[in-house]
Formats: sequence, structure tokens, C-alpha cells
Amino acid sequence: MGSGKRSLTTAAMVLACACAVLSAPGVAHASPTPAPTRTPTPTPTTSPAGKDLEAIRKKLDALYHAAAVATDAYNAAEEQAKQQSAEIVDLAREIVKGQDKLDELKDRAGAAARAQYRGGGLPPEMRLWLSDNPQQYLDGAGRVLQGEHATKGLLAEMTRTQQDLKQYAKDASAQWQKLEANRQAKATAQKEIKKQIAAAEKLESQLEKKEKERLAKLEEEAAYKAQTAWLSSGVLAEISGKASEQGKKAVKFATDQIGKPYEWGAEGPGSYDCSGLTSQAWAAAGHGIPRTSQEQWRQLPHVDVKDMRPGDLIIYFDDASHVAMYIGDGAIVHAPRPGRTVTITGAGSMPILGVVRPDA
Repeated sequence: MGSGKRSLTTAAMVLACACAVLSAPGVAHASPTPAPTRTPTPTPTTSPAGKDLEAIRKKLDALYHAAAVATDAYNAAEEQAKQQSAEIVDLAREIVKGQDKLDELKDRAGAAARAQYRGGGLPPEMRLWLSDNPQQYLDGAGRVLQGEHATKGLLAEMTRTQQDLKQYAKDASAQWQKLEANRQAKATAQKEIKKQIAAAEKLESQLEKKEKERLAKLEEEAAYKAQTAWLSSGVLAEISGKASEQGKKAVKFATDQIGKPYEWGAEGPGSYDCSGLTSQAWAAAGHGIPRTSQEQWRQLPHVDVKDMRPGDLIIYFDDASHVAMYIGDGAIVHAPRPGRTVTITGAGSMPILGVVRPDA
């Protein structure tokens, strides 16, 4: 999954995966047999300066993994903040509507009170006795009773509206508190991301050019070894699923982004993080999915690895901190990590947690 010089054998394997997809966008099918394996050429892990490059590789993996976990936390806080902001706006609209309604009800109640005051004074029996037209008075009295009932209903509606306004204000206050909490969570995650990436970059900056080349070779061989072990299990022979129409569109979108840089928190169009790529690919296919890899794992339907098809998402690591899109032939497209670009690599090159299907 890393950049740098690839061996010809590995490049051929990856290129074959890419050609299978790009020659017929979105129509990727699993091959019946796994790709041939090879024994990687041993690479010295200790440089002339005495640096243990294998230990450095593992340290870099750990640092970038920690950055990926923090990125997922940042993206989750960002999504929640967006949702809470939208809810606050909706509540504000309801408060304005409720206040307008309350003002109208108060005007109507005031008019009713003034009308009742003008007709008040003498007891009803006296007004009937003094009336020149008793029937007219009785008709009027009936209207007064109706008016009194209407006034009671008006007052009850005013009470309900006031209660609604009070609840809206309470809900808005709660959303503001959540919004502030998520802003703080975003800031904390952002600091952690920058800290881990800075540590990784500092570690890499201490290497000489030849050491960086050997380190890239180690990264490549570690990924190749994991992919070979995955293929050797026979899993590819069991995978025969064909992409759905939406899956084809998602695969085409994702593979069209190849070569664009990884950037934490990015959702395109110029750069992506891992879940930014997968969520935007499925959005382009007309099917919205959660923004983060952890929520994609939590919310989307799970399928067995042997049943996966192009367009499905493979979730990696025990903490679901990375996600890639399966494109067929044992390959994935993904945004790996800072300093890398969207690329195609082996589906088994990282520890697989499971597979989810957005359009199940």
C-alpha cells in the first residue's frame, strides 16, 4: 500500500488488478484462482548507520495508525457538529413560528376580552328584562356563550404554545452544549492527528535517501507477504460475486480518484482520507453511507468475505480505523495514509476485520 519502488512481480500483480477494473469500469469479477506467489528477496533491516529499519517501519505503522484513529474521531465529531447545527437552525425556526403564533393568539384573546368588557355590567337576567326584543337578546346570549367557549380554547392554545416554546428553547440549549462538546472533541482529535503525523515525519526525515528506499521496500514486502498469505488461504477461489449497478458506479468513482493525495478529514474532490473516499464513491452512486470507517462498520450490513463483490467495503484493524473498496480480483482501492495517494493494492495486505455492503 505504500509508495516507493515496487518489485516487478508486485507491480505486475497490482497492474493486473487495475486493468481488470479500468478496462470495464465497475464490472470487476473475482478470478477463479489466486495469483502466483513468490519468495521476497531478503532486505537488510539494519542500515550502515546502525538503524533498525524494520523497527522504524513498525513504529511508522503505529504512528500512522494512531493518526487514522484520531482522524476517525475528528470526522465523527465533525458529522455530529453538522447535525447539531442543523437541529439548532430547525429549532430556531420553530421558536420564531411559535412566537408569531403566540403573538397572534394574544391579539385574538385581547380582542375577545375587550368585546366581553363592552357587553358586561348588568347581570344576564336584568339585561333580558330590559331588552326590547327578548328573542334577539337570547340569540345574542348564545353567541356570547360560544365566544366564551372559544376564548377558553384560545387560552388553552396559548398555554400549549408557551409550553412548546419553552421546550424548543430547552432543546436548543441542549444542542448547543452538544455542539460545543463536539467542537472540543474535534480540536482534541486535530491535535492528536497533527502530533502523530509530525512524529512520523520527523522519524522519516532522519533517514538517508537509501534508507528511505529500503524502508519503502520493507513496506512493500510486508504488504505482499500479508496478501500472499490471504490468497494462499484459497479465499479468492470462493469469491464470485458480481457488482450491482450501484456498486459498478461506486467502483468507477473510486478508481477515477487514483493518484490523488491522502489528506485527513478530506472528502474530495482534490484529496481524500480513507472513509472520505468510500463515502463519496457511494454518494456518487446515489447511495449515502456513514462518513467514518467505524460508523460504516457499525451501521452497514455485514457480509462474509467469500460473499463479497466489487463495491463492498473492507474494514481493517480491530478498531475499524481503516476502510477500502473491494474492486475484484483480490484487489482494493483506498486512500492509505498521509504522504500516500489513492491507489490499488491487495485486499489482504492489512488485517481484515470484516466486509460491509452499502446496497445490501
